[in-house]
Amino acid sequence: MELIFATHNVHKFDEIRPELNPGIKLITLKDLNFLSDIPEISQTLEGNAIGKARFIYNQFKVNTIADDTGLEVEALHGRPGIFSARYAGDLKSSEENIRKLLYELHGKSNRKAQFRTIIALIINGEERLFEGLVEGEIVEGKKGDKGFGYDPVFRPFGFEKTFAEMDLKEKNKISHRARAIKKLIEFLNQLSLNTVKK
Repeated sequence: MELIFATHNVHKFDEIRPELNPGIKLITLKDLNFLSDIPEISQTLEGNAIGKARFIYNQFKVNTIADDTGLEVEALHGRPGIFSARYAGDLKSSEENIRKLLYELHGKSNRKAQFRTIIALIINGEERLFEGLVEGEIVEGKKGDKGFGYDPVFRPFGFEKTFAEMDLKEKNKISHRARAIKKLIEFLNQLSLNTVKK
């Protein structure tokens, strides 16, 4: 089975590829020589994920997955949310995003946060959504140099390491994206079984 992953973010691609079954070939937008931006016009993660998947599916008519992920901080009323990648501006600088987040949380005792991923799948023209969630807290300063985005300041509950202090294998056991991917794979496996039975 071939699936296009509708993202230009190579870090996301590197996270999802090892988790997929060997029978699923993941195609990048670079493979397709598609270098344009994909519109994100929804006010929800769900809307952005399905919107990106529809945009690419309509271009290439190949089964497509797309995701949208947001860091939702309780003391900031769910911000940065859908604006996570460009929280400090359209340049999408992780350093600036983290700096702004830590500034806004300065002096706040409630540092609870959650990462939430929505994966949209369009397969044979049908649409499905899968959600992954991990709860944790924002630490007071950056820790670790792995991962990307807000990983250096997000520590999942039950762990002493931030995501940026974990190697990819460790992070993929518990991350929001990995949990959404697990649901996606379970669906694809069941679909495959049903096809074989027919």
